[in-house]
Amino acid sequence: MRISPLRRLATLATTLGLTSLGLLGAGAAPAQAAISDCPAGYFCAWKTMDGTGTMFKTNTNKATLGSWDNTFQSVVNRTSEFACLHDEPNYERTVGVSVWDPDPAGTEWGHSDPTVSSVSLVPTARECNFPAYPEWYTSAAPQASGFGDLNADLQADVLVRDKAGRLWFLRGDGSGQLVGKSGWNAMNALVRHGDFSGDGREDVIAREASTGKLWLYPGAGNGSLGTRKLIGNGGWNAMSRVVSYGDLSGDGRSDVLAVEKATGKLWLYPGTGTGTLAARKLIGNSGWNGMSALVGAGDMNGDGRADLIARQASTGQLWLYPGKAGALGSRVLIGNSGWNVMDSFLGLGDVTGDGRADLVAITKSSYRGESCRGVGCLLVYPGRGNGTLGSRAETAGDWFALNGFL
Repeated sequence: MRISPLRRLATLATTLGLTSLGLLGAGAAPAQAAISDCPAGYFCAWKTMDGTGTMFKTNTNKATLGSWDNTFQSVVNRTSEFACLHDEPNYERTVGVSVWDPDPAGTEWGHSDPTVSSVSLVPTARECNFPAYPEWYTSAAPQASGFGDLNADLQADVLVRDKAGRLWFLRGDGSGQLVGKSGWNAMNALVRHGDFSGDGREDVIAREASTGKLWLYPGAGNGSLGTRKLIGNGGWNAMSRVVSYGDLSGDGRSDVLAVEKATGKLWLYPGTGTGTLAARKLIGNSGWNGMSALVGAGDMNGDGRADLIARQASTGQLWLYPGKAGALGSRVLIGNSGWNVMDSFLGLGDVTGDGRADLVAITKSSYRGESCRGVGCLLVYPGRGNGTLGSRAETAGDWFALNGFL
């Protein structure tokens, strides 16, 4: 994101009330009058450094600028979207792009480099430089795993939430489909792992931040979601982690695990197969608050039962808890250290197409890899079918500036 130093000065001057800062033109009456002429809901620009003279305005995308090409000097963004100022026509994202945050009140204005040739208005800052959703490619699995495949095409897929609260379905071929237009930022937990409603389709479970309610969103079988159903009246904000696990109870139905904040206890909520959860059962007495990530990863050790992967916050170690009938077995160390550089983990079944469950991770800024560094690297750790992981593959580098994955 490129932000002009003069814009930063303009913001500081406005904040401090320095109305006589001649460099910015903020103290001159004509400049203030011209800036205030920009209507609410519009992006506006001027050919002068002090925001006077003829004004350009738009509330739609402009692929070319005609006589305004390469002339913007002062700008203000009074829309509710991010304004992307592209150095090339037709919203070219591979060369210079500057980003202006939404400012409906018009309190922040500043200067632009006079190199702008097109303007786009987008819901998230990411979209000024990248598609709304990241790259996701997978290989077809030899058989269905029962989870990680919302459209049942044998390719592991992902749901991605963006900063605007939209939900995107990534089917594994590089494409993305909008399946939730807005409102998903109201959820502080989003999980999926198999069929909870009993219709043979994978579903999504979400916790509502403001109420602590738990909602089931039934899968439609094509990547989209149906009308939600309440499955937890309240109190779920008492849980530090909610995990959609798969079948732990041994009845063939998908279950939910949750860690209680106050006690660090781990609870099993058995699925009923009708879109509800049965009475909970204690399966971990304490200590589970020491885990900074829990993943229902599927059958990692080849015994036919779903397993749990956990990251220990204090050491960065990765542990496998093998699933037993209604309980978890003794843990096995599968990652010695260094796993704290991962921001998120995903258990999506077979990603590589070899019939074994794999582990997917998205990195933090501290990550240093062979071909990708920093935040937003997508890593695939192939499962070997014996509870261990193979060497990672860095498969993408654009999994950043987003707001959750499942």
